[in-house]
Order: sequence, then C-alpha cells, then structure tokens
Amino acid sequence: MELEDQWWKGQLAADIYQALRYKELKLPPYKGQSPQINLRRYFADFIAIISNRFQLCPTARHLAVYLLDLFMERYDTTVQQLHTASLACLLLASKFEEREDRVPKLETLNSLGCMSSMNLFLTKQRLLDMELLLLEIVQWNLCFPTAAHFIDYYLSIGVHEGDLHDGWPMACLNKTKLYMSKYADYFLEVSLQDHVFLCFAPSLVAAACVAATRLVLRLSPMWPPRLQRLTGYSWESLVPCVEKLLIAHDSDVKEANNQKCQQSSQQQQQHSQTLYHTSGQTASVPQYLHQQNLQYPQQAAQSGMPPNHRPASYLSHPTSSLQAPNASQHGSTQGITSSLDPKCSIPNRAVQVSMHYVCSAPCFDR
Repeated sequence: MELEDQWWKGQLAADIYQALRYKELKLPPYKGQSPQINLRRYFADFIAIISNRFQLCPTARHLAVYLLDLFMERYDTTVQQLHTASLACLLLASKFEEREDRVPKLETLNSLGCMSSMNLFLTKQRLLDMELLLLEIVQWNLCFPTAAHFIDYYLSIGVHEGDLHDGWPMACLNKTKLYMSKYADYFLEVSLQDHVFLCFAPSLVAAACVAATRLVLRLSPMWPPRLQRLTGYSWESLVPCVEKLLIAHDSDVKEANNQKCQQSSQQQQQHSQTLYHTSGQTASVPQYLHQQNLQYPQQAAQSGMPPNHRPASYLSHPTSSLQAPNASQHGSTQGITSSLDPKCSIPNRAVQVSMHYVCSAPCFDR
C-alpha cells in the first residue's frame, strides 16, 4: 500500500481516507494477553531504532510494531526469536510501505553495531522462515491501517488562521503548523510505545494526537468543528485517549527537568572545584540551583523548535548501545532496564483535560 507523497492534498484524499477507515473496521481484535507483554516496550524501541537507522517512513515503523503485536499474541517464544521476529516485521512492513530501494538489506542489518553487541546474526533462510510465519498469521494481508496512516490527513487542517493562541490571534501561521507537526509526531510515537493504545481505533489515536497537540500548544478552540467533521470524532470520544497521551507528556516533562537539574548541578560542582583549585577558596553555590525546575515548554521557545528530549525513548540511544534482554529471564524486564527505560503501562491517573491544562507549551510568540 505505497501511497503517493502527500496524498492527503490530492483529489482522491477523501476516497483514500474512507478506504482506510473501512480497512480499520476489519482489524483483528487485540486482547493484550501475550505472556511476554512486559517485553513489548523493549522490542517496539528496537524496531524504532532500526527504522530510524534506515530512515524508514512512520507508517512502516507503526505497521512493523503492529505485526509484532499480532505475533506476540499468538506465540510464547525466546528472546532471540523475538529479535528475529521484530526484524522480520520491519522488513515486511518496509516492503509494503516503502520503495524497493529503501528496504533494508540483510547484509546491512547484520553489520549494525547493535546486532553485534547482542550477538545477533540473521541468515537468509531463518529470516525467510519468519517472514512466511508472519504472513500466515495475517493470512497474507498486510493492509493494516495504523495511526500513522491517518495523522497527516488530520494535520492538513489541524491549524487554521482563525485559531487563537491564549485567546490572541497567531502571529505566524506557518510556524504554528511546524510546531503542530512536531508535537503530533511526538504524541504519535508515544502511542506506539504502550500497548494500551491498541484498545483504541487507529484513526481515533491519530485524532487524539492532534487534539493533545492543540491542547499543549494552547490553541483554541480545543477541538474545532472542522476537525470534528473531518475525523468523525467528538471531543468527548477523544478524552480517554488524550488523557493517556498527556500523562505520558507529563512524565517526559518531569524527566527532562530532572535531567537538566542534574546536569546543572554537575556543571556547578565542576566549576566550584575549578575555582577551589585556582583560588584556594570554595565557590558559593548560585541561587538558581535552589529554585524550582524550569518548565520544558519554555525551553522550546528559546530554540525555535520543540526540544527533542524524548519524542520517543529510542531517539536518545544510539544503535550500538542497545542491549538485549537476558534470554534466560525473558519473563522479566531485568535485562532491559540497563539500556532502556521501559514504561510498559501508563499510570491510570486522572488528568483534567481543559483549556487550562497546566503543562502547556507556549512555543511561538504572538
């Protein structure tokens, strides 16, 4: 299903969208009963690392993770076989979504640093057998719409010149569209990392990503009538999914603030030690170290681009640093925590979804 570039701008956009919604109704139900569900986050990140290494499109990455979910629902296998299945899912998805010249080659995969560090080596026959097994699971049908298939269609009208920022007209529509796209991509990757989002329809997850982005960017109205007409979803139907996205956003903001505070503290200690050795006197600690952490959205305003502190956790890990989980303990996450920070489930706590959401991102100036 290789769609043309920017199909959502063409004359057939509405027809393609309706075809995707029809295919969405036939998706196999996800039960979340895999005995290895605690390893899902690790392998979703593993697929994303390889996908980013070869610069594959988001639809290929999301389809690969969905295929892996179907595989893990049916089979309880070893960690090494899950690595093979993950790569086979990514290759099948890239063959379906990408051009032929962009599909990763087996020799290139085996030469990656993360493969050698985990003592992984794929043979052609082994990979072929896994691909055939996956195709049998899906009955040779790879047309599975994901949230990544819908997001661009929704973003085409995600921002309008009539929208307001903090109750004021926007100074630069193009800049707002840029931030809308960046934050929507972030929320899209958040939805990929936790299996709880499989309980929602992919089109609803994509709409929730746009809604969460508008909420974080403090755009009003939160869910304008044009988006409700295009997506077919009311604000009330999006709230459960939006809340889960915002909970993950809150967690990332706190993590980024903690990391910045730690880095500032380390730098100050090094500076104090330098002053001590040069002058023989200890340097006083600046007052700002005792202040509360700065908010993440204000950092975004200074750089002109939203900070990539964690569009997805795998972006902060080079391919050579990914460590495989212990094969003898595949029922636990002890082998994962050394290299990744798995969040197998998002805390189910209430978030007030309103126009006064506390963790907003004033990422553009009026």
